[in-house]
Amino acid sequence: MMAQYLALRGEAGDCLLFYRMGDFFELFFDDARQASQILDIALTTRGEHLGQPIPMCGVPVHSAESYLARLIKAGCRVAIAEQVETPAEAKQRGGSKALVARDIVRFVTAGTLTEEALLEPRRANVLAAVCEMRGLVGIAACDISTGRMELEECAPDRLGAALARLGASEIVAPEGWEAMPEGAIARPARGFASDSGEARLKAIHGVATLDGFGLFTRTMLAAAGGLVAYLEHVGRGSLPLLLPPEARAGNAALAMDAATRASLEILEAAQGGRKGSLIDAIDRCVTGAGARQLAEDLSAPLTGAHAIAERLELVAWLHEDGLLRESLRAALRALPDLGRALGRVVAGRGSPRDLGQLRDGLAGARALHDRLGGRGDLPLLLARLLPALAGHGALVDRYDRALVPAPPTERGQGGFIAEGYDAALDELRRIAGNARRAIAALEAKYRDQTGVATLKIKHNNVLGYFVEVPARHADKLMAPDSGFSHRQTMAGAMRFNALALHAEASRITEAGAHALAAEDAHFEELVTMAIAARQAIAQTAAALARIDVAAGQAERAAEGGWARPEIRDEPCLAIEGGRHPVVEAALAAAGERFVANDCRLAPEDRLWLIGGPNMGGKSTFLRQNALIVLLAQAGGFVPAQAATIGLVDRLFSRVGASDNLARGRSTFMVEMVETAAILSQATERSFVILDEVGRGTSTYDGLALAWAVAEAVHETNRCRCLFATHYHELARLAETCEALSLHHVRAREWKGDLVLLHELADGPADRSYGLAVARLAGVPAKVIARARAVLEKLEKGRAQTGGLAAGLGDLPLFAAAFEAREEACDGLRERLRGLDLDALSPREALDMLYELKREAGTDP
Repeated sequence: MMAQYLALRGEAGDCLLFYRMGDFFELFFDDARQASQILDIALTTRGEHLGQPIPMCGVPVHSAESYLARLIKAGCRVAIAEQVETPAEAKQRGGSKALVARDIVRFVTAGTLTEEALLEPRRANVLAAVCEMRGLVGIAACDISTGRMELEECAPDRLGAALARLGASEIVAPEGWEAMPEGAIARPARGFASDSGEARLKAIHGVATLDGFGLFTRTMLAAAGGLVAYLEHVGRGSLPLLLPPEARAGNAALAMDAATRASLEILEAAQGGRKGSLIDAIDRCVTGAGARQLAEDLSAPLTGAHAIAERLELVAWLHEDGLLRESLRAALRALPDLGRALGRVVAGRGSPRDLGQLRDGLAGARALHDRLGGRGDLPLLLARLLPALAGHGALVDRYDRALVPAPPTERGQGGFIAEGYDAALDELRRIAGNARRAIAALEAKYRDQTGVATLKIKHNNVLGYFVEVPARHADKLMAPDSGFSHRQTMAGAMRFNALALHAEASRITEAGAHALAAEDAHFEELVTMAIAARQAIAQTAAALARIDVAAGQAERAAEGGWARPEIRDEPCLAIEGGRHPVVEAALAAAGERFVANDCRLAPEDRLWLIGGPNMGGKSTFLRQNALIVLLAQAGGFVPAQAATIGLVDRLFSRVGASDNLARGRSTFMVEMVETAAILSQATERSFVILDEVGRGTSTYDGLALAWAVAEAVHETNRCRCLFATHYHELARLAETCEALSLHHVRAREWKGDLVLLHELADGPADRSYGLAVARLAGVPAKVIARARAVLEKLEKGRAQTGGLAAGLGDLPLFAAAFEAREEACDGLRERLRGLDLDALSPREALDMLYELKREAGTDP
């Protein structure tokens, strides 16, 4: 056995090997050590190898999926070695000591999952293959759980942005490629050939040319070849559902790099996870497929005005009719996940339950078609989607007749084919049912014949049917003329066989086996029908998802009072009463109100320089406008009173501070890399938000960089830009940059406290309120007082030849007298702040003055 295991272990490569032994998948050696730690299961030993005990752990076959999910989440890949023959077949092949043959039937990896228990219902699971050819990069991406596949081509410096958009669970690339993406799996380079990629796609879809699917470059086809070769490898020659590939144009979607996506927290919050992200705040889809489509829409907003208008028209139609929207959402909520059920069926991992989901989903789609088809006011997009919801009548009717109302998840036990579908199957079931009744009658007969009231007829997988009596009654059945033959002695019981029982058992076994075989044949027939209609079923699933997205967008708009944006093909941005959807939702949960703000950018006023204190709302204002652009171009309503959006080709966000120590980059280096990308890639049709450029270095360097960046954005990129800064000196740019205007977030100091108004106003900020914000944050009063003294010196020294730091040399740094004086002043301020003057009587006020005079060291 160990020789067989080691041979399979060699085939498994860098994967953990699940080695089937009876009802368990066992792991040995280092696989066992690693898996036992991840799964928190016992590590034992079995036998020896080279004189050392062999580490071992195992998981039950019936619950293996839950363990696989944890291993995949931990970054592992798993090879499944199954028994490919029965013990009886092994014995017939090689005698009583023959080892049951095993083989790796499948590799389970993060990007090739189809099982319902291993996938997140509301998130796509993308596998991507990338390669380089003639200075361009080809990308092939698919979600094999639904079969969707797309191919694209980009410049090498755009690969990171493309992969960030896809959010792939797994990436494969040719071995030896110097520009291989981080974390990618190296595969043989021969698989990434354009001619083999083209041939594979033609063979999969049974066509002589791919022209009917789109125009694909050789680089795209090379990536497709690598993708299909990897799928053949992990499926051991069996391919999952792959729909005809779609060619993706590089300019069809609003471009965003990885830094922008992370900054805007589109699909994942900064701290990780969905909670706190944009999609978490706006997702009102009632199906998993709809949620996945919404995520794709937000990841790749459109750049075509006509396509955006079609989506907005459908959202508006559903927004206006609340009763229709609610009934439509109720119908969608009841539907199963058609796309993923189809994916499992085509991949050979389907169950009777999956066939039932296809039946129910297609029937529900047809009902929606009948409900909506009679209306004369359908939006153009919905009118195009409706035909995909019908046309499955024959398949639905066949499945309806063939399957029981609630098919089981396992096909091995039968019971999923409906009565009346197959007369021969019904007869086999009748025979098996009658035989079981005959067993019960035979048990009663044997009790009367032997006089043993406790006699029972039992069954197990080893002996089959047998008669069992307590040991004290065994003598009655041991007699030569009793008609019984001894089979097994147990503690306190004995087991026997009988001719009549053997005959009935044979009838049951034969009828049951034939019935299971008949059901299995019907299952394969029904699967074949689904595979033949896979493209049409996938189109139905896609149409249902698109309708769910539109209805969910309309529901979210109705909840929050969102507005339909007006899309224009000119570089403008006019937002009235704009709000940040995530921050607004968080404030609403806390019972607080979000302060809305306007934003108006035009060719003559395209760069806003925004000052004001930290915590005043600058970053929120910047992000909310970027998100409004993104939501509008994704085809949804926006959190604003009104919005006019000039189409944006690229969206950039350089907001917040972070480092990347793993790649040797400090916070300031990350900031400069992101800023460099903006300056080199932003066009006149782009929208850029910049926050505190230059703050990670010295004051003079930072000010100089911020100044130069603002000038470059204004003069060279000439894009729409919101530029937040603490450098008051930048206000002078308004004198030379005619398209730059000054704005600030308002704040006031009231009775010594800072009040942040979160309102945007015209003009420069009067000051930064840094010390007031520090006090709000809880910085000790002694430190605040010291900072105030330093600030006074800095402001005096600014006008002197000594520069910004002039005058600091004579500050009494850490002087005891200074500290004592400041501490006394702080105490006095706190006492005065705590006085309620209106509540003091004249006598109490006079006494308080005497007391303060004594504390000051002056005689009263």
